[in-house]
Amino acid sequence: MGFIDLHVHSSRSDGTLTPTELVDYAMEKGLTAMALTDHDTVDGLDEIMEYAKDKPIEIIPGIEYSTEYNKRDVHIVGLFIDYKTSVFQNYLTQFRQSRTDRNYKLCENLREAGIDITYEAIVEAFPDAVITRAHYARFMLDRGYVQNTNEAFSKYLGDYTKYFVHREKVTPEEVIKVTLEAGGIPVLAHPTLYGMGHDQLEILIQRLKDSGLMGIETKYGSYSLTEERQIKVLAEKYNLLQSGGSDFHGSNKPGLDLAVGYGGLYIHENVLTDMKKALNTKILFTDLDETLLSKDNTITERTRKKIVEMLSKGNHLVLSSGRSTNSILDVLKTLGIQQGGVSGRIYVSAYNGAVLYDCGSSEIIEHHDVPIPTAQAIFDKAVKKGIHIQTYTDTHIISSMDDREIAFYTNVIKSPYIVSTDLEKELSHAPSKLLAIVLDDREKLETLRREVETSEIGEDITCAYSNARYLEFYNKKAGKGNALVNLCRALRIHVKNAVAAGDEENDISMLEAAGVGVCMVNGNPAVKAYADYVTQRDNNHDGIVEIIDKFILNQ
Repeated sequence: MGFIDLHVHSSRSDGTLTPTELVDYAMEKGLTAMALTDHDTVDGLDEIMEYAKDKPIEIIPGIEYSTEYNKRDVHIVGLFIDYKTSVFQNYLTQFRQSRTDRNYKLCENLREAGIDITYEAIVEAFPDAVITRAHYARFMLDRGYVQNTNEAFSKYLGDYTKYFVHREKVTPEEVIKVTLEAGGIPVLAHPTLYGMGHDQLEILIQRLKDSGLMGIETKYGSYSLTEERQIKVLAEKYNLLQSGGSDFHGSNKPGLDLAVGYGGLYIHENVLTDMKKALNTKILFTDLDETLLSKDNTITERTRKKIVEMLSKGNHLVLSSGRSTNSILDVLKTLGIQQGGVSGRIYVSAYNGAVLYDCGSSEIIEHHDVPIPTAQAIFDKAVKKGIHIQTYTDTHIISSMDDREIAFYTNVIKSPYIVSTDLEKELSHAPSKLLAIVLDDREKLETLRREVETSEIGEDITCAYSNARYLEFYNKKAGKGNALVNLCRALRIHVKNAVAAGDEENDISMLEAAGVGVCMVNGNPAVKAYADYVTQRDNNHDGIVEIIDKFILNQ
């Protein structure tokens, strides 16, 4: 049984041990893994990774960001970051310049208070360190300006002293985004230290979860048992990965030790196992028509076997379509792909992401509808222009006309329909989407689209083509891209591991949101511009096999 510490500082920020010394001390303490999370810097990571590479301890590359929320310091720990990526390095460069400018201003203020200090002098006193307030306090103590570091903070460095310079506002959401783009796991650090009441802390957690927060420190060097239980409850409620660490700083935090905090901290290595699962599990979001399905609405035996192989290795499949949930489930039955016997799971993203459905539990995960008054307004606009439009109940299509468009649609989608334009009468609840169909005059659809998008209801509705004849209308909180992100968060899978395959305009948001967006070679040329990869084989020749082999099984 191994123990780990996922929140540790070195002398490269405000700790007292060098990265190399930390490795030796961690092995002395019996740790199997440790994360170096210096404040706003990754300068120690190359040293610690190189020194530990042949030693019996795993080093997780990390960082601790200082951010501001409602005039409070809130810290986000980034774990497993690819710290050499350009997106991360560019952000860090900008952040460092902001910190340097702030330090010059703080030194100017302290000189006005009678303290002989310059930024150059403090950098010389603490070479190779990211300068923090702790360094200023030590500088003033060593030169006799204060009796202890507490006095330095109470008189000169505290948030509410007249000399302190607040940092340029960096939000938690900003660093969460950067961490995700660098392939890392963003974790809310030591939430009990922020002095928030329970309700305010929940508001913060919900807000950050919506921005991509993946974890929270449920164990920390100074937590009481009550605090630990409180944060574990929040982790479970918001489906966050559990993390934790000592926040070890060496002699700068007397009594707080690596691995054990103030004596009662032990973090089991299964915490790391859960994080690695989030980082390694793959999930394929695939459109149906012209993507997964061939022209006869089937898949080949080769494609079926490849999907089963993907699922058997613990990866997941999401059938993402503008179709209704029932229609997608009907397609699933014909594919011969069963949930049983494999560790991966199958999900449905229906009505262009308005409904997320778990095929294993037969439960709806998420639903975003179109309010009935809004749906009626769109219906009325289409009917006035003589355009076929339809929406859906749980069992039927509601069609504005009994015309060749509904005949064309139901020839493929085997659903019963009723003809009506009175949605209040026919709908027992708000619908998931609307679909306008014109078989031979695209400009009529374009006119309807412009009218909806420029009207007041257009602020809450997305209009997108699922093919040249079908114009879809759905809640802006829906969409295949939003559904991809939301399902990954619900399953605690890093969005970088999402692969999305599609062919039409309504797939674009999904391709953009995924770690890898793939357009079928037979897809709309405009969609290919948004893809990271275009297949060599089309939907009639196992293009999905090509995608699974290249981006799911061979990674």
